[in-house]
Amino acid sequence: MEIIHDIASIKQAIKKARQAGHTIGLVPTMGYLHEGHLSLLRQARADNQLVILSIFVNPLQFGVGEDYEEYPRDLTGDAAQAEKTGCHIIFAPTVKEMYPQGYNTFVDVEKLTDGLCGASRPGHFRGVTTVVAKLFNIVTPDRAYFGQKDAQQALVIQKMARDLNMDLDVIIMPIIREDDGQAMSSRNAYLSHEERKAAPILNHTLIQAASQIQTGERDATTIRAQIFQAISAEPLAAIDYISIVDATDLTDVIKIKGPTLIALAVRFGKTRLIDNIIVEV
Repeated sequence: MEIIHDIASIKQAIKKARQAGHTIGLVPTMGYLHEGHLSLLRQARADNQLVILSIFVNPLQFGVGEDYEEYPRDLTGDAAQAEKTGCHIIFAPTVKEMYPQGYNTFVDVEKLTDGLCGASRPGHFRGVTTVVAKLFNIVTPDRAYFGQKDAQQALVIQKMARDLNMDLDVIIMPIIREDDGQAMSSRNAYLSHEERKAAPILNHTLIQAASQIQTGERDATTIRAQIFQAISAEPLAAIDYISIVDATDLTDVIKIKGPTLIALAVRFGKTRLIDNIIVEV
């Protein structure tokens, strides 16, 4: 497995792969890999002849006072894990390589970014879509792989790819969870022992809400209030948002019908965690 830090070299490697007739799968990440990332890499390896893992902690998607400087980084450990999945190349550019002096071009997807994390993290998705668009242009993958845990991000990237006529498939893979139901996340490393014990309340309330819907409850206000009550009972949890939206366009729903996304963002101490579930009715 090769680690490449500059755009010119990754483009040269891609050129050789294309000349050999290989398909390319890209897994964009910010590193500090866990089983969720590895599941994406394994799927990419099953689908493509060349698998590229990008590792880049993107400063554009972090707001003022967020955890850009503290975000965990471990390229050596990541490389060891990625190699076991059959990954061929890690593309790990520097900030200067991605955003050189005078960089002034950005990509914005409107409407889908108005609510959920877009409302509580202004500018976040502008940073996400800009860096992902750059990665798509640099790597020119046939397929790119993202996790359902970042549900809004997944829809935004799919929308961007369609609207800009990008010639690739954006593939969304299921959430990978710990044994206690906690969604795997690099930010779990920030949690104290007590916070980590409390965090599975997110998954538990989502499962309970889905069960209520499946047994006949259709009022989104009722479901939201019950989720709020359950999470508020955990003293270490501070709710950022509870959203019940259409799973295709992220518009708020009043009466639940069709594919519905229930999405949460909750802080445990300084750590902001997200989780979600899609309910089909």
